[in-house]
Amino acid sequence: MQSLRHLLPSAGALVVFEAAGRLSSFTDAGRELGMSQAAVSYAIRRLEAQLGTMLFHRSHRRVRLTDAGERFFADVTLGLSHIRKSAEALRAQGSGSHVTLAASTAFASFWMMPRLQKLRDELPGIDLRIQTSDRDIDIVAEGIPLAVRGGTPSDWPGFDCAALAREEIYAVAAPRYLANFGRPQTTAALAGHRLIHLEEPFRPAADWRDWFRSAGVRDLPTNRGLVMNDYALVIQATMEGQGIALGWHHLVERLVAAGLLERISDHALLTGRWFHVVWPSARNLGESERRVRDWLAATRTQP
Repeated sequence: MQSLRHLLPSAGALVVFEAAGRLSSFTDAGRELGMSQAAVSYAIRRLEAQLGTMLFHRSHRRVRLTDAGERFFADVTLGLSHIRKSAEALRAQGSGSHVTLAASTAFASFWMMPRLQKLRDELPGIDLRIQTSDRDIDIVAEGIPLAVRGGTPSDWPGFDCAALAREEIYAVAAPRYLANFGRPQTTAALAGHRLIHLEEPFRPAADWRDWFRSAGVRDLPTNRGLVMNDYALVIQATMEGQGIALGWHHLVERLVAAGLLERISDHALLTGRWFHVVWPSARNLGESERRVRDWLAATRTQP
């Protein structure tokens, strides 16, 4: 069998080929890589000779990939992408300077932000970078060590997890709203108020119908009121006195304690789900990543 050392092109040649194929120009590839056009052209000719096939059609100002070049370009791009992400992850582990946490905007805004100073005080020297997204991103593909997810451990095969907060949901409103429209005295009366609805587009989330049903109330016509697809906006509208919303305890507890929101019903929906910090089972977390994970678990919201 032919040795891989003799079969595979050099990493430098692959980088030059990827840039030329992506930019459809030896000149532009050279400019990006800090090489002359002639040096790029020479590297591509050597690569074609090594592989025994033409990779580019040449024209006066531009180049374009041949069919073989297209196939090779797809594989090279994928391979270099994986190598880059792995190198970035190793560099991050080695440097210990920053840790990335993927989370929803609501968790970042209402759970993480009020605790950032506590994290800085207790984990000096660690720079936490929070990456928010509308949906749960693939942290393995993105090279992100930690993420916050809602569900149960069986929902994440291939991941380990530590609990952060039980999913507990109750109705909340701003003092301004209650002063203007009164406090509902019964669950049935609450259904007649101006309700703010969350229509979560990507993550499963309980809604008002679930909450009323858990309270033993069924088939109540609920005013559609205001509908939003971002929970951070739901809370903002609620604090502005626009209506009554469902409050996830771990996100609104500080707002209730500060008097910005009031809990208006003793009933709480307990879904059996928890919010967790998760990390890939196959990944060896760096020291800083382990410290952030352990800090999150120790700072969990109490029921």
